[in-house]
Amino acid sequence: MTTTAEDHRPAGEPGSTGADRLRELPLRERKRLRTRRALIETALARYARDGFERTTLDDLTDEVEVSKRTFFRYFASKEDVALAPEKEFWAAFLDILGACDLSGPVLGVFHRALTGTLERMDESWEHQFAESRRLVESVPALTAASLQHCAEASGDILGLLSRRLPPGDADDVRLRIALEITVAAWRCALHDWAAAPAATADRPHLVALTDRAFAAVPEAVGYTVPGRA
Repeated sequence: MTTTAEDHRPAGEPGSTGADRLRELPLRERKRLRTRRALIETALARYARDGFERTTLDDLTDEVEVSKRTFFRYFASKEDVALAPEKEFWAAFLDILGACDLSGPVLGVFHRALTGTLERMDESWEHQFAESRRLVESVPALTAASLQHCAEASGDILGLLSRRLPPGDADDVRLRIALEITVAAWRCALHDWAAAPAATADRPHLVALTDRAFAAVPEAVGYTVPGRA
């Protein structure tokens, strides 16, 4: 799996709005993005309201007024459309990691790339991502799909690092462990964020939870369960 920003264009530059960027695109591209966003918004709303299993592809395509053929131009499955905000995030993360300075502690590099990616995403993404995470936490099929995509994204990250780092460094077991720790810290932050009341589950809260998770890593690595008396 190779994820690119072209595949998940809703991620944007800091300070710009989705409407601003949309106006800059050719008409055909604007229509394509509007259809994609409508499918994501409809799927997340229907899954939350009617249940993931009970919602059919016909339900989604009928509401958006597109054919199944059109749906499959954008998404591979019901799970895929539900995870669209997550995939957009990791595509943007790869862009940021590909351009950032890799010097210094690698956990710090990953942490900065995560928070930088959160700052980059546009306003519509934030709401969709919150809806998507609540579904992932409650629907086993989406939990499994999210874990699978996370593993694929990790592979993409290691592939990127292998192209940027000196030979041998990208295969260092310490780098792979640091990436796994990063993913674990991120998923802990997401779990707590999804469990928070909707009114407080905004982007600054997710940044704060991500910072807290990374701050806990040194103690977590050395954590010892107290023995029983």
